[in-house]
Formats: sequence, C-alpha cells, structure tokens
Amino acid sequence: MNPADLCFTTATELAAALRRRELSAREVVTAHLERVDRVDPSVNAIVTLVADRALQEAAEADERLASGAEVGPLHGLPVAHKDLHDTAGIRTTYGSPVFADHVPARDHLVVERLKGAGAITLGKTNVPELGMGSHTVNPVFGATRNPYDLSRSAGGSSGGAGAALACGMVPIADGSDTGGSLRNPASFNNVVGLRPSPGRVPSWPDKAPWGQLSVKGPMARTVRDVALTLSVLAGPDPRSPLALDTPGSAFAGPLDGDIRGLRVAWSPDLGGSVPVDPEVRDVVRGAVEVFGALGCEVEEVCPDLSGADEAFLIQRAWQMELAYGTLLDEHRARMAPDVVWNIEEGRKLTGPDLGRAQVLQAALFHRVREFFESYDVLLLPVSQVAPFDVGLSYPASVDGTGMETYLDWMRSAYLITMTGCPALSVPAGFTPAGLPVGLQVVGPHRGDAAVLRAGHAFEQATRVGERRPEVVAGGTAEGGRP
Repeated sequence: MNPADLCFTTATELAAALRRRELSAREVVTAHLERVDRVDPSVNAIVTLVADRALQEAAEADERLASGAEVGPLHGLPVAHKDLHDTAGIRTTYGSPVFADHVPARDHLVVERLKGAGAITLGKTNVPELGMGSHTVNPVFGATRNPYDLSRSAGGSSGGAGAALACGMVPIADGSDTGGSLRNPASFNNVVGLRPSPGRVPSWPDKAPWGQLSVKGPMARTVRDVALTLSVLAGPDPRSPLALDTPGSAFAGPLDGDIRGLRVAWSPDLGGSVPVDPEVRDVVRGAVEVFGALGCEVEEVCPDLSGADEAFLIQRAWQMELAYGTLLDEHRARMAPDVVWNIEEGRKLTGPDLGRAQVLQAALFHRVREFFESYDVLLLPVSQVAPFDVGLSYPASVDGTGMETYLDWMRSAYLITMTGCPALSVPAGFTPAGLPVGLQVVGPHRGDAAVLRAGHAFEQATRVGERRPEVVAGGTAEGGRP
C-alpha cells in the first residue's frame, strides 16, 4: 500500500491490518507525518506537532504487539487532539495568547481513553480562541483553511480536526460540541462528526460537571470509524457524575442493516425558524430523497423548538462567564471582542434568567420526546451556509437575513443542542461551487446507535464522503487559492 492510499484507508481497516501485522505502527505513523509535512502548510490544521514522540510511541507499539501483549482497538492509529483538550507534556493553548506557552501536567479524559486504546498522538488541532464560535481562527496560530477551497473557512470549533481528517493527516480525531462545534466543521470538510448524547462521553476535568450543554465526541471520515472511536470514548467514569452506564463496547458492533420502514421526519429550515441558503437547502433536499429511495417513510415535519433559542443563549453565556470570567478580569486586553462580549453577556444574567432557561428546556425536552414517538430520526441541514470566506469573522447574512452576532448563523445546530438529542453530521453533497454540505441526522433521547445506523445507511448509498480535496504541497486546492 502506497502512503497516499494508506492515509485515506479507513481507521477500521487500518486497525485490522495493524493487528494482523500487515502494517506496522511505524509505517502508518510515518506515512501520516509525511502527509502533514506536505499538506498542512496549506491548511494549518495541526498546530503543535510531536513527530519524534509519535515515532517513538509507534516503535513501542510494534514491540508490544510482537511480544504477544494484548493491544487496544485503536492500536497504532494516529490521532490529533483538539487544542482545547489538555495533553500531558504537549503544549495546549486553547487558541489564546494567554495560554500560548501552556503545557498541561495531565491528559483530559478523552485523550486518556484514546491513548489507553492504543492510539498514537501526532499533535494538536487548531481551534477558535477559547473555542468560541464556529470559525477556526485565533491570534496564536491564525486561521485553518478549508481544504476544498483554501479561500474558505474550515468551520469550528473543531475546524483543525475536520481539515486534518479531510486531508488524510489523521484517520480519527476528537472534538467537542456546544452549539455545533463537532457538526459544523464536519459539514464544512466533508467528514463525519457526532455530537453524542450528554453523558455518553464523560468529561474530566470539568468546572461544571453537572452541565449538559457541552459534550465531547468523535470525528472521522466514515460513520463506521466514528462508531469505532465512540466505542473507546464512551462508558462510565467515576470522575464524571453524569456519565451514562452503557459501556463503549455497545458501539463496536456492525452498523449494516435494512432501514426500510424507518420513519423519517425532515425539515429544510426547522419549521421556518432559521434561514438557510438555497444552495445548502437544495443539497439537503436531494440527500433526503435518498432515504425515500431506501424504503423509508419520509415526511416534511418539524418538532416545536420554541424556547430553544432563548434557553441556549442564556445557558451558553452563563457557561462562558463561569469558564472564563476570571480570565477576562486579568487579561481583557488580550482577548477577542466576541469572547469579551459573550462573557459579559453571562455577567448580566440573574437567577430568574437561569431558572427561565431551565423551564424552557424542560418543556422542549418533553415536546421533542413526544415527537420521536412518531418518528425515528429527524433530518435537517447541519449548517445554514456553505463554507464562507476565511477572512470573515462570521457570515453577515444568511439568505438575506442579517446575522447580528457570531452565534446567529449556527442556529440550525445549536437549537438541536438544546433538545439533548444525539446528532450526526454526515457528508450530503456539494454546492455548484464544489463546497461540502453536511446532513444532520438527529435521533431520540440517547438514541446514538440509531443515529449511527441511519447515517451509515445514507453514507453507503451515496459515497459522498469519498470525494477528496485536491490539496497539494504547493499550497493550492481545487477551486481555491493559497
């Protein structure tokens, strides 16, 4: 297998070949490091590279397998960790000048689990400053560019992970999602990202371990590889009070199966509550037709999401102030205006505000629960726009509707966040300009497995995710510019 083919082999196939000793971990890691050297100068996805350390770990992994020792399900697979997730001994900046030289002493739980399963860390993936927003740019490392068009955004906040996967720099990656940070970059980069049910992937350390707004989750190029990664990340942990008891192994099984008769709801714009660019809506409409061709019962209908917008904005602002309020007091001049604004919005909140958000979300949960008594999955756009100009902070308008803040254009993702339902972004197609568009597959409360099965069936029927960006070492991409 030549290095180019190896870098686009699925994680599931690579893991099997490594266990059979058809490939060595050193071969796999070396091929991916060479890919990073050739391609990353164009896209700026992996911002801290630990090549020597990775090669040493690969050699140790080969020796461990040769000795007959038991190895994990991700043995020898390269991985890059989001620069919001602490990595012991590896610089973790959170995209902030305040933390530009920060080197944690311990791993985040998701990093701990990936490493424990045998994955080998190549480095860290780029994020927006402090993870705020869905466009990956920060004062420490600059912007991550979309590999399908280098003049466009890679999304965020897991934008570095999405671009790295699209370019074959890693076969799997970790991410996190509050208002779309796993889903939007997956959509923008023609890869797969899962926002799991809250508690599915435990989080530690965590300032607010009882919160359910933000979750950690997997990204990869196929749904099966996302499920493989979830099988390692999921499962209880005593340090995470909301962690679900279902073991990760529950997600390691096959995803194939007949989905005829699946009751599919779909909405092009969440019942008219969010503007969506026509080119995105057209791609998603075509994707939904695939479910009909697969024998599903498809109906255009949407649950009542009233109150979700207000509840999200309140809870997010509270979370931002909790996480970064002290940082604002000490380093205001070194923080981006949008970051400062969102923290200050949190400081305006009162006890009744927080109580109202809880009441709104409770009512939303029960309406959506009842909705999924009649439907198995809900389909809608991941993002309201296709990848936008990398030089913008965020889209100024969507289908003629002005966007007042950096959060407004993410509503198709963050309204789903407030339901507490699992949501998958799977490649759906491309705009006439060749820009990726993702389909959002939402399932009932804790219905992660159902979401993965539906997404896998769609993926197998369309193969849209197999279209690769033509990024080369010289710094060009199909339809793009350096």
